[in-house]
Amino acid sequence: MNRDIGALVESMTVDERASLTAGASAWSTAAVPRVGIPEVFVSDGPAGARGPQIPGAGEQVATLNIPCGAALGATWNTDLLGRLGEALGDQTRTKACRVLLAPTVNLHRAPLAGRNFESYSEDPFLTGKLAAAFIRGVQSQGVATTVKHYAGNEAEFERMTIDSVIDERTLRELYLLPFELAVREGGSLGIMTSYNRLNGLYNSENHELLQTILRDEWGFEGFVVTDWFAGGSTGGAAAAGLDLEMPGPSRFYGRRLGQAVRDGDVDEVLLDGAVHRLLTVFDRIGALDDEPRAPIGIDRPEHRALVRAAAAESMVLLKNDADGGRSVLPLDPAQIATLAVIGPNAERARITGGGSAEVRPHYRISPLDAIRERLGASVTIVHEPGCDIDKSVPVISADQLDNGTGEPGFVLELYRGSDFAGEIVSRRVMAGGRLLLLPGVEPDVPSGPICYRATSRLIPTQSGPHLLSLLQLGSARVFVDGAVVFDGIAEPTPRGEAYFGTAKQELVATVELAAGVAAVIDVEFISTQRGWMQGVQLGCKAVPSSDQMERAVAAAAGADAAIVIVGTNNDWETEGHDRASMDLPGAQAELIERVSRANPNTVVVVNAGAPITTGWAGEVPAVLQVWFGGQEMSNALVDVLFGDAEPSGRLPTTFPSCIEHTPSFGNFPGEHGQIRYGEGVLMGYRWYEARKLAVPFAFGHGLSYTTFAIGPPHVDATFDPNGGGTLDVHVSVANTGSRRGAEVVQLYVGATTPAVVRPPKELKAFAKVWLDPGETATVTLTLDARSFSYWDPGNRYKGALAPTAVGFFGTTPDATAGWRADPGMYRIHVGRASNDIAHTVELQLVTAPTGATP
Repeated sequence: MNRDIGALVESMTVDERASLTAGASAWSTAAVPRVGIPEVFVSDGPAGARGPQIPGAGEQVATLNIPCGAALGATWNTDLLGRLGEALGDQTRTKACRVLLAPTVNLHRAPLAGRNFESYSEDPFLTGKLAAAFIRGVQSQGVATTVKHYAGNEAEFERMTIDSVIDERTLRELYLLPFELAVREGGSLGIMTSYNRLNGLYNSENHELLQTILRDEWGFEGFVVTDWFAGGSTGGAAAAGLDLEMPGPSRFYGRRLGQAVRDGDVDEVLLDGAVHRLLTVFDRIGALDDEPRAPIGIDRPEHRALVRAAAAESMVLLKNDADGGRSVLPLDPAQIATLAVIGPNAERARITGGGSAEVRPHYRISPLDAIRERLGASVTIVHEPGCDIDKSVPVISADQLDNGTGEPGFVLELYRGSDFAGEIVSRRVMAGGRLLLLPGVEPDVPSGPICYRATSRLIPTQSGPHLLSLLQLGSARVFVDGAVVFDGIAEPTPRGEAYFGTAKQELVATVELAAGVAAVIDVEFISTQRGWMQGVQLGCKAVPSSDQMERAVAAAAGADAAIVIVGTNNDWETEGHDRASMDLPGAQAELIERVSRANPNTVVVVNAGAPITTGWAGEVPAVLQVWFGGQEMSNALVDVLFGDAEPSGRLPTTFPSCIEHTPSFGNFPGEHGQIRYGEGVLMGYRWYEARKLAVPFAFGHGLSYTTFAIGPPHVDATFDPNGGGTLDVHVSVANTGSRRGAEVVQLYVGATTPAVVRPPKELKAFAKVWLDPGETATVTLTLDARSFSYWDPGNRYKGALAPTAVGFFGTTPDATAGWRADPGMYRIHVGRASNDIAHTVELQLVTAPTGATP
């Protein structure tokens, strides 16, 4: 560490320096052995450090799977995010990586956005504060973070080319703020640009974003990397300040950048700056001294405990009606002889969304199995799925397979070429039905044409018709007990949407299987198309029975209590496409309504990463939102359901009544190559309050198993925002209930007579406090000039007389654009949700005798 980076850069040739600006592989930067620069590996992602691997492809090393971003947003706990960051930093190091491609801080602008589960919140302040804490934790372990996706990436529709049209004020106040806090307060050492354009410019070529705002204004000292396979031009990216193109091999940086420097098309100073920034970060985290090593999976007990607590803390108790004087939750096992566990998400662990956030967890357990473990033989548990929600046939899991080796999965034998001739190049066991390889990336998978044979025995748990499915990244033939079921080699299949459009359309066939009787599945695969990933994905499930709804209702009617576990999965919520509807997939709404009518002691558990419609909630006594809670979700769910843990989550995003009420309706997902952020600064709860639209569950909402009293805020009557001062607001909180619990004190600020359109109120401070029964604590919430400011683009008063402003916080002393705090009366709202305000006090912003503060 502490190398002379300037001298190191000068010691390299142009080509050596240029090689460092592009990936050497899918997950590593280039090495320059002559001067002692090693290959540095990077890893996805926000929900766990997967290591230098693609989800479901090649050899997968197990890792810690933490709750998804929306779940972390629901914790409202910066200290917890810091500890989770430390854990992921440690896990990144065990995967032989030095850069974690996280966190995701895009906002929940539209409830249908495909990656909402991966992001924290609809609110930029909450998002930025949580992200900053997470970053500090990760980077304390010698791992750099890359905050993503910078910027205006709030949809998946046409994501590689879409132009996000956002006015300057909205961009500054909402969509850039999380990145600003990640840099200024978190000290992030990396930023990842998004695929999209922003107001006409691709972000990898946007000088204002990468240089003027990021470096000159915010003081960012790290490196900027593209998202994987993002477009760009050599000259445009270099001039904007891009440092690293990923993955390798390069398309517009690397050797092309070196050639552009030699040809005089790009100033050598720009190349040197990019390399200097990258190597400075690598030196700071110790990566330049690393020796090659293999990724390993280390399952630490303290990490399991931390993630279990985090999953419980993220769970939001949306509703909990009393029945005969006692609320439905927590459930008392002593009062339950028979428990009905119903729903399509009960028997499967839906613990993460789809795409680059996916990891192979150290282990997984379904909610049904976790409930069985908790209750043992003391309670009779009956299970019925009630309905089916699969968008595609579920991938065959390793525990369904027996290949005779003692290691569950498919035995795969790989050959060069496409005729299954010659020696076997490699032999491996693939865990589950994702038989995907990375030619030229995995050491035992050669580049060029390949083919393989794979075989295993499928052990069904039910008798009757089953759906068998095939996704091909290439061409394949599949046999069941020697009979051809699919022949994509002789009969080519059209291209589909899976795997970002690289896979062919899903093929589905019905086969008869008997419970416990092994069915031999053989696969022959040939790489007939170009692509970085080759192979097949096999799925299988029993054909749902036609009477499953009636069976579920009967089970509920015969039980003392019913738990209905509904939601989505990583097909419905995923990178690559947006949702088409807020409704629960399939017949889940009907299932909830019918079960709740059959059993008044019904609890609905919502296992989804983004808002859903909840028109059925009026008929249900208790509703618990559990998100995609990571590997410990099911254990944490049991803790909360039976009162061993407190559901202390609060909604990080609004649950609206219908899609037509949402701020982005009419401007989502986009059209004619653009997505217009037409709602401006009135996004999220700001919109619903400004439009006086009632919502079922508001931003910040969440109930508790105990009760709290929030006292009136104590604050000075006036505040001068000039000079960099702060204003402390002191609020007392008392636990007035009978058990330990947590309250989240939320502080919102609103101008009484704003000079421009402003939201009625905006979150500007929060604190989570844990209290024992009868205990009282005082929390201090700190405000500053920015808490009262809006972004003035500099043309507000052209041709008009400007009123006196309290402080103008421009980016430079002579700036005409910057943060403006107008004088006048402001309201300080303190409460437990955006629509549940306990106290409001007024405060006067006074005119300062001095001028602007840069």
